Amino acid sequence: VETAVRITHLPTGIITACQEERSQGKNRAKAMAMLAAKLAQISEENQARENAGARKSQVGTGDRSEKIRTYNFPQNRVTDHRIQESWHNMPEIMDGNIKAILEEVKLNIDKKGTNDSGSDTD
Repeated sequence: VETAVRITHLPTGIITACQEERSQGKNRAKAMAMLAAKLAQISEENQARENAGARKSQVGTGDRSEKIRTYNFPQNRVTDHRIQESWHNMPEIMDGNIKAILEEVKLNIDKKGTNDSGSDTD
């Protein structure tokens, strides 16, 4: 068919062809639309893959092993599991005076971040 059109997207190598219409201009327009749809789909898939990877790195599994802090009222103790540290002043902490805890956690996490080569040794 002399009106058939085949379009190649050079950066990706994707090829679309169209020979449905009697006019080459209409076939070219349809082939371009199909190519644009394929490129949009690939772009969406890549974006979804990146978002899923970013989300997975930010959100844990929700297991008990991923707990951050335990408030033990009978023992008047707060334990931060990220740095394995405990404090025994529950009423003060529950009143909102946790600045010392947060500073120590931040200091230890920053220290771990600079010393850690990326491997988790817990």
